[in-house]
This record gives sequence, structure tokens and C-alpha cells, in this order.
Amino acid sequence: MAVIAQKNPSINVTVVDINEKRIAAWNSNNLNELPIYEPGLSDVVKETRGRNLFFSTDINSAIIDSEMIFISVNTPTKTSGEGKGFAADLKYIELCANQIAEVSKTDKIVVEKSTVPVRTSEKIKEILNSKNKSVDFQILSNPEFLAEGTAMRNLQIPDRVIIGGDNTKKGNQVIQSLVKIYSSWVPRKNILTTNLWSSE
Repeated sequence: MAVIAQKNPSINVTVVDINEKRIAAWNSNNLNELPIYEPGLSDVVKETRGRNLFFSTDINSAIIDSEMIFISVNTPTKTSGEGKGFAADLKYIELCANQIAEVSKTDKIVVEKSTVPVRTSEKIKEILNSKNKSVDFQILSNPEFLAEGTAMRNLQIPDRVIIGGDNTKKGNQVIQSLVKIYSSWVPRKNILTTNLWSSE
């Protein structure tokens, strides 16, 4: 998200977390205290934080104020029940979807960033649409291909960016809204658009 903020100074990006210590570390004046170490990350945070990149624990306000919401949470392997030991546990994604549905008052674009199994978007849609029928939710899939130690380089000079969405008029419009954000620094030929299943 820091790179999106860096490359799109006219867009405000707010990163939210329920973990107060983690957010305090992101907001620390001491850039050595950032909760993640990646070469180049502290420079981007220093450049953008307070300008158009913000870190907060006020999740509800961030949801209300947003047009586009990226879900980037852990998807650990299930430790019990069907799929134990190999299937992804989507409980954190489902919690996010529930909170987005409960709080949203205006139309939202919801983007999956986490590594998720195929058809996760259907589950997210089901939660959003069943909990809040007054808001139009559009779902996009935008998986990350990052390796520890080279994540910033991979984000700043990606081989490809994949964006999946619904094959509808509205779906194509929201795909293009995310394409526009990435195309501020990624060559258009490296931005691949497809349907949700293929992207997942």
C-alpha cells in the first residue's frame, strides 16, 4: 500500500489494523521500529506518511471514508474441521467482509490481496450482499507475488499485475479503476485483466 501511495500522491491511502502496537510502530518517528523490514520500505514510508499514507486503528472510519478497500490478512492453514492441515482458513477474510458490510454506507470496491483459494470472492460477495442490501459492493482479485527481501522491488518494478473482476459492465469499470492506479507506474502491457476465478 505504501508503493500505491508513493506512486499516486493524489490518492489517500489508510492502512488499518486492530493491533495498536503494530500501528504505533508504523507511526513511530524511528523508522527502525517499522514492524516489517524490507529494503527500501522505510524510505517510501518516510516520503508518504502524513502526506497521503496514514496508519490507524479506527477501522470503521476508514471503511466509511473509503471508495476502495484492500483486504490483506493472514490465511493460515486450517487446524481443525474439513480441510484440516491443507485448506486455507478464511475466518479473517470473513471477519473483514462482515465488518465492511456492517459499516458501509456508500458503494465500495473490495479487493482481495491475500492468497486465497478459488471461489473466495463468492464467499465475500455472499457476506457483503446478505448483510447490507443498500450498498453496491464490487469485488476484485489482485493477488500479490512477493518474496521476502525483494518485496519492494517486486512492487515497484513488477513483472506483472493481475486484476480479476466480474465480466459485467460495472465489473469492467471497477477493473479499470484499479488498472488506472497501477498504470501510474506499471507499463500497461504488464497489467493483466481477467475474471475473478482466473485471478484467484
